[in-house]
Amino acid sequence: MKEVAIIGAGASGLTAIKCCLDEGLVPTCFERTDDIGGLWNYTEEVRDEQACVMKSTIINTSKEMMCYSDFPIPEQFPMYLHNKYVKRYFKMYADNFKLVEHIQFNTEVLSVKQAEDFDMNGQWVISTRDKKTKNEVTKTFDAVLVCTGHHACPNKPDFPGLSKFKGKVIHSHDYKTPNEYHDKRVVIIGIGNSGGDAAVELSHVTSQVFLSTRRGSWVFNRIGPNGIPIDIAFTSRFTLAMQRLMPRYVLESLVSSTLNKRFDHAAYSLQPNHSLFAQHPMMNDDLPNRIASGSVRIKTDIKCFTETGVEFTDGTKEENIDAVVLATGYIFGFPFIDESVIDVQDNRIELFKYMFPPDLKKSTICIVGCVQPIGALMPISELQCRLATRVFKGDVTLPSSDNMWGDIRAKEERMRQTYVKSKRHTIQVDWIPFMDELATLNGCKPNLGMLIRRDLHLAMKCILGPCTPYQYRLEGPGKWDGARDAIFTQMDRTLNCLKTRPLGFEPKKSGGLFLLILVVLLAIVYKLFF
Repeated sequence: MKEVAIIGAGASGLTAIKCCLDEGLVPTCFERTDDIGGLWNYTEEVRDEQACVMKSTIINTSKEMMCYSDFPIPEQFPMYLHNKYVKRYFKMYADNFKLVEHIQFNTEVLSVKQAEDFDMNGQWVISTRDKKTKNEVTKTFDAVLVCTGHHACPNKPDFPGLSKFKGKVIHSHDYKTPNEYHDKRVVIIGIGNSGGDAAVELSHVTSQVFLSTRRGSWVFNRIGPNGIPIDIAFTSRFTLAMQRLMPRYVLESLVSSTLNKRFDHAAYSLQPNHSLFAQHPMMNDDLPNRIASGSVRIKTDIKCFTETGVEFTDGTKEENIDAVVLATGYIFGFPFIDESVIDVQDNRIELFKYMFPPDLKKSTICIVGCVQPIGALMPISELQCRLATRVFKGDVTLPSSDNMWGDIRAKEERMRQTYVKSKRHTIQVDWIPFMDELATLNGCKPNLGMLIRRDLHLAMKCILGPCTPYQYRLEGPGKWDGARDAIFTQMDRTLNCLKTRPLGFEPKKSGGLFLLILVVLLAIVYKLFF
């Protein structure tokens, strides 16, 4: 039986353990902290090179879209999970599949090296250190799954004059709560999700928040039409097909018009000078309200700092600044792996499907979860692990090195054409297309044509409804008998958590327009898929 080393016991590491067990492999997981959860294991103290959410962080993807494909999140859990619920779900998952017994906590991985006869057997020599006893151990493994994520090492730009600034300077990596910022004047640099969340939270207690951005951003709501989560409403195979048929400029016009109906991004000084899809979306429900109330002011990029203030590139200045929060992203890498195996330059990594080094004689090492999806990461990590473990076993053969390089270069070119140049935009993937790529390799992509003939009701759910992770358990390796039922009950689990007060009456529903739309959609679906 092959032994697999897993590095990290966060969202990716936990499912890596389970996938190894499912495939009859023997996993050993090394976790440098004393608990599972990784990024979602909230702690009051700051840990070096250990990512952690803020105390108030709520995940940006709805629970049905973010769950592992054979373990639905409980119905009573909220539609969008606070980090304490995410951690609780991970614990339930670990307990249900008995994963913790395979984890060595407080164990740091020092090095991962190819065995001397690697070209023959693909083995790896791994050195670890117990953080309590300081004892070091070296052991040989048949394969390695690296599940350390890409939010560990903060990116801290050196702005002119910042070293002379006398106020407090922290990275969002180290920001936990707003308690020490009461009545302070705070500058936040960066308008990603962390910057937006910090700005909104701090604006409730500070005297003023200045949110500095180079380009601006389009802002999306978590809640979509009729109160449905936005990813549930728009992450469907039908929507994807329509997007592909529609000219890009038409799609961008429709989406930007919809976003501006909520609030005018130009009037709020947020609208960027690039196309709608050229930047990773910002998800924030409260930022426009905080801007409208004056507690958050949007500013341009930083020109320089003084001892007590800041000057922006538009020439405006703000004095008496008490603190600066650098929400400037992360630099990822794998320092315990030799650069000849995996080399990361400016957050650019050359891996097949962002997983496999294309030139190794044996594909026995895999990076998991090193992607930035427009959607949920957990199901992607799970499907990557399902694929990797079958590659390790020999059940799946990867393409030739030349073909893998072709796929890598094609993704780089697509990213170059789609996104503005930034360290943030090096590992972007679209959710359904990337999941389908992985599932095709693994043999578990749902065959919609066959499904239409065999189970029309289920096929319509898969095509018109949200593309939830359960679809990748309907057939092929890892098939789960509960997948069909999970798909049919996914909206119940989404909405039933809201039913906390009996209305005392049956709300009226209009079905005529719905039926007309359904007939039109069925005709389009038949044309596209049948």
